[in-house]
Amino acid sequence: MKNDTIEGNWKELMGDIQKQWGKLTEDSLTQIEGSRKKLAGAIQKNYGILQEEAERQISEWEKLRKNMTSKTSQKDSK
Repeated sequence: MKNDTIEGNWKELMGDIQKQWGKLTEDSLTQIEGSRKKLAGAIQKNYGILQEEAERQISEWEKLRKNMTSKTSQKDSK
């Protein structure tokens, strides 16, 4: 997912992000405002991990989400 995809779909993604990273509060997600950099920083802070690890986790989450969306689209088109 590109940064603009995260920002553009932020309100839709907030619930999924909170499921993935449960320590992030609704208030913190509102302050992140769809910024990938702010999201990585919040994950880093709340989970006590390095910035690189937070970025890796976001990338992995994006890949899984993209795969799930792709499979749903294929299933719906049949």
